[in-house]
Amino acid sequence: MRELSHLPFLSFFLLLFALLPFLPLGIWGAFLLDVGFFIQLFTAMALSWDLVARTGQLSLAHGAFFGLGAYGAGLLAPHVGTLPALVFGAFVAGAGALLLGSVTLRLHGLYFAIASLAFSEVLRTLALKLAFTGGPIGLPVPPPFGGVWPLAAYYLSFGVLLLATALSHWAEWSPFRLAQAATRQSEAVARVLGVRVVRVKLWSLLLGSLVAGLSGGVYGMKTLFLSPYDAFSLGRAVEALVIPIFGGLYSTLGPLVGGVVLVGLEQALRLWIKEGYLVVYGAILILVILFLPRGLVGLLGRRRG
Repeated sequence: MRELSHLPFLSFFLLLFALLPFLPLGIWGAFLLDVGFFIQLFTAMALSWDLVARTGQLSLAHGAFFGLGAYGAGLLAPHVGTLPALVFGAFVAGAGALLLGSVTLRLHGLYFAIASLAFSEVLRTLALKLAFTGGPIGLPVPPPFGGVWPLAAYYLSFGVLLLATALSHWAEWSPFRLAQAATRQSEAVARVLGVRVVRVKLWSLLLGSLVAGLSGGVYGMKTLFLSPYDAFSLGRAVEALVIPIFGGLYSTLGPLVGGVVLVGLEQALRLWIKEGYLVVYGAILILVILFLPRGLVGLLGRRRG
């Protein structure tokens, strides 16, 4: 029943994002819509990372999935249009997840984390060396739908957030949740209970990679340019990891609250403090991790209790 009490919060955030372009934002309108775009995109990334974390795996490959989706969509968009390119980018990211998972998902803990990090670095190196990706010069990407709709990128990011929220909520309420929890607690016990551990971890990684790939594709269409250093950045994986920890792990509401607060806070600090914003940003992260081990959602539950 505790999860049901979170549904009004989920609905509120999603409704707010859906209606944001229609609110009287005044001179701040363009800036707030850009902030909303990045909140939605990186919150979707966080939700997709949390899907993998529910199996007990520490993935650092989300930057790789993000980059695969970005380059897959960016390369195909001039030829087939926006939506088919985004779907193709997501499938490329999913293929990368299946390749990584089939080789590494029998590894545990830090061993899997190191393998996933190495996977990201290999892909970034390939993007730098291959001619069709633009190499270190980068790849120009056309705007979504030819630029005829100014809010296209915003609502594409909203669509990715809806998909990520739906997948996360499904994983909370379906029998898949029990399989993930058993795998996270003890793989040996899970196997005794009949859970196909590797399959559960592979499905979680695949679902997370599809969302991350879509996020990368939409990001490229918003920024109109891709660089291997940006698209395959380790910072993407770290941000996808930090947001659920900040908001609350193994839930749908936790990464959603964490994304809204953390990405919004980062943008506000950039605006108010400028060069020194990282000091304040880092201090807030440390305080939350030290004093709120269950994240912001844990604080909400404590107050209700």
